[in-house]
Parts: sequence; C-alpha cells; structure tokens
Amino acid sequence: MVVVDSGPSYLVAKAIHAAIKKITQQPVKYVINTGGQDHRWLGNGYFKEQGAQIIASSKALPDMEERGAGQIAGLTTELKEKIKGTQAVYPEKLVDQKETLQLGGEEIQILFSHGGHTPGDAVVWIPKSRTLFSGDLVYVDRLLGVLPFSNSKNWLVTFEAIEKLKPKTIIPGHGKVCDLQKAQQQTGNYLKLLRSHMRKAIDANKNLQTAINSLDQSAYKHLEIFELLKGGNASRVYLEMEAE
Repeated sequence: MVVVDSGPSYLVAKAIHAAIKKITQQPVKYVINTGGQDHRWLGNGYFKEQGAQIIASSKALPDMEERGAGQIAGLTTELKEKIKGTQAVYPEKLVDQKETLQLGGEEIQILFSHGGHTPGDAVVWIPKSRTLFSGDLVYVDRLLGVLPFSNSKNWLVTFEAIEKLKPKTIIPGHGKVCDLQKAQQQTGNYLKLLRSHMRKAIDANKNLQTAINSLDQSAYKHLEIFELLKGGNASRVYLEMEAE
C-alpha cells in the first residue's frame, strides 16, 4: 500500500490510516511526500511508526528542514491540542529525478523535474492508468499561490513536464479530481499570464505597482480565494523576474 502525502499532523495521518483500513488491511509500505508544505509531510511520524518508508525528492528535504519548525509552530496556534504527537519526521529515501516502485503488480513512478510551488515538489505517476498525483503543482477550483519560497519559472518547466505525460486523470494538490485540460486552464495558463505580463512590464521599465495595476487577472476571478491571493502572486512574480 502506498500513501501519497501524510497530512498536516500525526492525528490526521492516523485518521487517513483509519480510512484506509476500511478498504484494505494491507500494510502501508511507502509514504510519498510530494512537497515541503506542512499538509504534505507532517503526518510522517505516524506512518513511520507503522513501519512505512518515507520518500520525497532530494530538494524537498532541505525545504522541510528549513521550514518544518515554523510550520509546526504555526499549526500549533491553529490546531492547539489537535497537533499532539506531531514532529518533523523527514523522508529517509530521496529521489533525484525518478524512482520506480513495484507494488501489487502496479508500477508507481516518483518524478522530480524543477519543483515550483515549493523547491522539492514532485509528482506520483501511474503509467498503466495514466493517473497523476500532482501535489501542489496543480491547483484547480481555487487560485494557486505563488509564495515566498515558490519559483514560477521552475513551476512552468515542471508543468510542461506534466503535460508531456498526457495524464488522463489528475489528483491535484487543491481542488477536485480533473483532467489535463482543466489543469492547463487554471494552473499552466495562469502562470503563463503572470510571467508574460511581468516580462513585458519589466522590459518597459514599469515599477512594481504599475505592473500589478495593469495586470488583468479577471479570467480567474471565479476561483476560490482569488481576492486574497491575486496581489501577492503578481508582486512575487514581478520581483522574481526582476532578479532573473
């Protein structure tokens, strides 16, 4: 049994395992962390106690080490007693570009390209069914977040690698299960919009505020938390590209 992402806490991981046990009594042999965000890996401790091997990209580990304590502190404020038992338990097997697992007659690939939302973002690919677990590299139904540790250039390169796989089904980091077309519309095209607009603004010597004010993101206003994230996304991509 393989679990993709262990959840944001020990108790959530335990609840995930309880749900799994309703379907199968097969042991969880592997846990794959698709990135360094808290909800991808802070449940590792529970699954390691169950004997699972924790796997992530080699670029995810330093991100986890750098931000893990802060993530737990932030979640403690929000979750209070529900954070009980949660510790920063790091992956023990690291993947540079590709690792293939064979389990129950199924081939499961862990693929790392260039990261994006976080430096170590990887995907889990099941070739037989063309199913992709994208982690936070794909957002649908809500606006994606370009955060201080994100890199929009790398994100687009990684998204292009996802497109080449031609997945039939995508389990996104946020939003409902979707196809590649929806992922392109709401993730790939949005990143392209941000970067193309900011490239033109920087080349025209427009300052940050002018560049943000002239960016039309209205095609994405139907997505959840659009108003909350649109300004920060624009600002961070401008600053990133200014330094490229």
